[in-house]
Amino acid sequence: MAELRLGPLLRYADSSSATIWVEASRPCTAEVRCADGAEGSARTFQVAGHHYALVPVDGLAPDTTRSYEVYLDGDRVWPLPEAPFSAFPPSVIHTPGQDDSVRVAFGSCRWAAPAADAHDPVGPDALDTLATRIAADPEGERPDVLLLLGDQVYADETSQDTQRWLAARRDLSEPPGTGVADYEEYTRLYYESWLDPDIRWLLSTVPSCMVFDDHDVIDDWNTSASWLADMRATPWWQERLLSGLMSYWVYQHLGNLSPTELATDPLYAAVRETPDGTGLLREFAGRADADAASVRWSYRRDFGRVRLLMVDSRAARVLQEDSRAMLDPGEESWLREQVLEEPGSYDHLLIGTSLPWLLPHLVNDAENWDAALCRGRRGARLARFGEYLRRRADLEHWAAFPASFEALGELIAEAGSGPGAPATVCVLSGDVHHAYVAEARWPSRAEGAPRARVVQLTCSPVHNSIPLTMRLGFRFGWSAVARALGRGLARHGGCPPPSVKWRKTGGPWFGNQLMTLTLRGRSARLRLEQALTTDAGRARLEVVRESELAP
Repeated sequence: MAELRLGPLLRYADSSSATIWVEASRPCTAEVRCADGAEGSARTFQVAGHHYALVPVDGLAPDTTRSYEVYLDGDRVWPLPEAPFSAFPPSVIHTPGQDDSVRVAFGSCRWAAPAADAHDPVGPDALDTLATRIAADPEGERPDVLLLLGDQVYADETSQDTQRWLAARRDLSEPPGTGVADYEEYTRLYYESWLDPDIRWLLSTVPSCMVFDDHDVIDDWNTSASWLADMRATPWWQERLLSGLMSYWVYQHLGNLSPTELATDPLYAAVRETPDGTGLLREFAGRADADAASVRWSYRRDFGRVRLLMVDSRAARVLQEDSRAMLDPGEESWLREQVLEEPGSYDHLLIGTSLPWLLPHLVNDAENWDAALCRGRRGARLARFGEYLRRRADLEHWAAFPASFEALGELIAEAGSGPGAPATVCVLSGDVHHAYVAEARWPSRAEGAPRARVVQLTCSPVHNSIPLTMRLGFRFGWSAVARALGRGLARHGGCPPPSVKWRKTGGPWFGNQLMTLTLRGRSARLRLEQALTTDAGRARLEVVRESELAP
C-alpha cells in the first residue's frame, strides 16, 4: 500500500481549478476527491527514488468552499485519523468568486520548529500560530494566499536532529560538514519543516506561493563573481547547488505554476513521461547553473484585480563587476512586460522579491558605496577590501546592484503613473529578520510623481532570530546621524544620489511575525502580527500595527 510521505499542499486555486501537491512512498495514482463531487488524479513521477504528484482539480464552482480527501491507489491517506491531525478541521479548497477582496499573508525565513514538547530557543513560530488560530475558527478570517518569500529551508544551518541524521550517512568532519550535500539530504529538510503538524495542515488548506532566497542553497548565494568562483573551486559545491535547484523545482517551483502553465511546461511533461526523471532534472539544473538566463524561476499570479509578480532575485543575477545586475536582461524584460501589460487592468501591484528594495538609508548607501569600491572606483586595493566587506557584511541587496535598484524604481514609478495607475504598488520582501514599512516618492521626476502609493513592506522572520548587534544596527540605520554617515560614504564612492526618496513609516519591529494585506477594490489595509507566548504558555498572534495604505 502506498503511503503519504509529505503533503498534501494546496498550491494553486482560482475560481474553477486547483492543484494539490503530494509525495508518496512508491509509484501510484494520487487522487483528490472533494465533498461536492469534484475530483482529479495524477500518476506519480520519480526523482532520486522519491515519488511525487501534482494533482489538478478542475470544474470547481466559484465562490465556494469544499473539503477534500487524498487517495493513493484508491486508499484514503488524508486526512490522517490519528492525533494531532484528528483535532484539525477538514482541509478545504476555497475558490474565489465575484467579491473583489483578496487577503495576502506573507513572510520569510523559517527555521523548522522543534517538537511541541521541546524548548524553542527563538520563540513561537508565526505560521504554527496562524494554523492554530484558523483551526480554532474555521469559518473565520484566513488568508486567500500565503506568500513564502525565501529561506523555506536552511541548507547551511541544520538542526541538531538533522545533524544526527546526517552523521549516520557520512563523516561530518568532511565538507560540507553539517550542511546538506545532496538531493536526499534536501528531502530531509522538507520533511523536517513540512511534517510539523500545524504547518502540514495549514499548507493543506491555504494556497501558497513560494520563491527561494540564499539559505535555500547557502548563505549569500550569488553575492559576486569572486564568491561564485571560490565556491566552484570546492569539491562539494556542484552537488549542493544542483541538488538545491532540483529539490526546489520539485518541492516549491512546480506548485507555483497554474494548471495552464503546467500543461505547457516541457520539462514537467518529460519528467512525467520517463520512469525516472532524475537525469532530466539534473541536466536542467546543470543548464541553470551554467546559464542562469536559460531558466525563469519568476512567475505571475493574478487574483482578480490584484497582480502578483514573484521575482527571482538570487539565481537571475549578473555577477560580472562591469555589468553587475540583480536581473539578467531577459528577466528584466519579462518583469517590465508583466508590470506594464494592460494598463488599468489591476488595482494593486504586488512585487515579491526576497530581498528588500528599500533599506535603512545607511545600509543602502553602504551597499552602493561598496559596489563602487568593488568596481575599482577607488583603486585595486580598495576593490579587494570592498569584496571582503561585501561578503562579511552581507552587502548584496538591491542597493548593491545600483543599476538594477534604479531600474526597478523607474519601472515602479512608470507603473504607478498615468490615468490607469493602480492604487498601490507594494514591494514585498523578507530576508533581514525584522519588519518595517517604507514609503517611496520621486520629487524630481520629470514625468511627475506616481499617482499610486508606493511602499516597501518587509516582514521576517516567520521563525528565526536576530543578534542584538543587528537590531541596534537596523534601528540606527534609519536615524539622521546614519543618513549623514551614508551620504559621506556615497560621496567617497562617487555614487550619484538615488532618484527615489523614501522614509520609514513603521517599524522596525523584531520577532517572529507575519504581515497581511487586505485588498478590496482600490482600498488596501496592512496588518502586522507577532507570535507571542501568553501567561498560560500558549502562542497567539498579536496585532502590532494596523494601517490603511489606500482608503
